[in-house]
Amino acid sequence: MLARGFFPDGQLDLSAVPEVLSRRRTLRVLAFTLVSASAGTVLTLLAGLPVAFVLYRLRFPGRALLRAVVVMPFVLPTVVVGVMFRSLLSSGGPLGWLGWDGTWVPILMAFVFFNLAVVVRTVGGMWEGLDRRAEESAAALGANPWQVWRTVTLPVLAPAVISAATLVFLFCSTAFGVVLTLGGLRYGTIETEIYLLTVNFLDLQGAAVLSVLQLLAVVVMLVIAARTRGRREQSLQRVGARAAARPVRRHDIPTLVVTGLVVAFVLLPVGSLVVRSLQVGDGWGLGHYRALTDPDATQALRVSVTEAMGNSLRSAVDATVLAMVLGLVVAVLVSRRPRARAWRRVVSGLDGAFMLPLGISAVTVGFGFLITLDRPPLDLRTSPVLVPIAQAMVALPLVVRTLTPVLRSVDPRQREAAAALGAGPWRAAWTAEGPVLTKPLLAATGFAFAVSLGEFGATAFLARPDRPTVPVVIYQLISRPGADHVGMALAASVLLALVTVTVMGVVERLRVGSVGSF
Repeated sequence: MLARGFFPDGQLDLSAVPEVLSRRRTLRVLAFTLVSASAGTVLTLLAGLPVAFVLYRLRFPGRALLRAVVVMPFVLPTVVVGVMFRSLLSSGGPLGWLGWDGTWVPILMAFVFFNLAVVVRTVGGMWEGLDRRAEESAAALGANPWQVWRTVTLPVLAPAVISAATLVFLFCSTAFGVVLTLGGLRYGTIETEIYLLTVNFLDLQGAAVLSVLQLLAVVVMLVIAARTRGRREQSLQRVGARAAARPVRRHDIPTLVVTGLVVAFVLLPVGSLVVRSLQVGDGWGLGHYRALTDPDATQALRVSVTEAMGNSLRSAVDATVLAMVLGLVVAVLVSRRPRARAWRRVVSGLDGAFMLPLGISAVTVGFGFLITLDRPPLDLRTSPVLVPIAQAMVALPLVVRTLTPVLRSVDPRQREAAAALGAGPWRAAWTAEGPVLTKPLLAATGFAFAVSLGEFGATAFLARPDRPTVPVVIYQLISRPGADHVGMALAASVLLALVTVTVMGVVERLRVGSVGSF
């Protein structure tokens, strides 16, 4: 895609760079991207830190269920999240009286809703492993809970907080489905602007300039996240054994109240989605759900929604297999710590390179696949294989980030001992790492499946009209006027959300700490 934009006639042409960057609309999009991503990051941190403390440092009944609820938004399809907030804040919704529909507020709320899991899992995973004796010593010397948090806990958690903040900023600034659904043409980010320039105006030079700008920002964010992640791992090694969660005490009540409000904030749009999907005309019923099985229910679709669900499941299975095979190979590679400094830099560079799909424009990925694999021997323009390949690229960083910490936790002397006893390299590695890798592999498989099932940005480019996936169908329905189209979109969103939440519930039962932490 970049070559098509910068080499339009076979020669380098950079004349579009100043012209694109000086457009009034481009400046407005850049300003909105920076301001909305910054505000979304701050609000997500303020909401996520108390929840991380309650779910990872306190022990109470139902904690595992609440963890699954908090993680759920991150694996929901972004277009479903957009539909949720539209149903919540539209004129007929429970919060329609606030008058926020059509403004930037729903986008900001969706950013917090979607990225809450990143803060909770990343910070909570480290918080859970902190040795509590330093906090107890400070409290015994007279420090109140706020002083203990500020002087003892926060300095140790700082790397995890910075890592989570950089990734939340990255996800907010590259959001696509949410902004496209809630912002329309009025509020756009760099990601949606690339989509509009490519699809609506065929302005590949403009799209290429914005893609490069976004890529530079992604690289900077990933470098910061990688460095803070390294400091976090070193910090974990310093504190030693994991500390057990403690029972709830009286001074935890304010934090529990904040957590309750945040959980209510997560459940409110979900509940609104379910309730509104059952509204048929002036009454209640399952009419919208029955229409999902009827291919003639609307002229907007060429197949029924249930058939699209079958397409989504098949693509997600294929993408999961591909992501797991590649992810395991990459995780083994980047988890090794070579003694030579040059090789350590190479491994570190590979670790960062395989994180790029996490932040790079899904639109760029999808369109890039489309125009790259369009000639023999790999002419896949009309092949359904492109969809699972693109989805696997999106899920790959999540698989790597789930498996790599587990592999790095294995003492390399175990492999060396197995090799000294005569085991070959593969047998030695399996003997040392196999026992601890089973549950993370299952968890990563479920995580990759859920993410692939809801992928929308790249799939919107690559899905064939006769083989759409459910997120594509939902966007097609929500873009058409008419209450029946909206009702079917809501019912399809409930169906898709139910599948992804069920998968994540199973993953959460595996209790793998690195799932969902980056």
